[in-house]
Amino acid sequence: MKLFLDTSVLLAACGSARGSSRALFGYAPAQGWTLMASPWVVAEVVRNLAKFPPAATHEWLRLRPHLVLMDDVVSLNQIVVFPVAKDRPVLLTALAWSQVRLTLDREDFTGLLGSHFYGLPLLEPAEFLESERHAGRLKE
Repeated sequence: MKLFLDTSVLLAACGSARGSSRALFGYAPAQGWTLMASPWVVAEVVRNLAKFPPAATHEWLRLRPHLVLMDDVVSLNQIVVFPVAKDRPVLLTALAWSQVRLTLDREDFTGLLGSHFYGLPLLEPAEFLESERHAGRLKE
């Protein structure tokens, strides 16, 4: 399964060893998940790491090689009404390349769009892991 991780998820994974954002990296190899991001997301992560303790940068350097970078997508051949211009490339890139978009940004994404965008599930990491566990697909 192709999972697109946004900036909020990656920063959470860098900032805490406990939690669903970091757990994605632990589960991914056994589950066959491809963890994806884009240059836009990586640039946002790097820009925001200065707000975290130095250990977060160390974790970013450890986690970054486990991400597959996909080209940014900035336009779509379908109508997109999404008022947060800075996040539009993240949403469109996830739609173009992944099967699930993971975010902790409820207000800008799930608050405005609901739980799907043109069929692409918009979930928090904990929701995604719980759904996989409930479906019997999560190998502990």
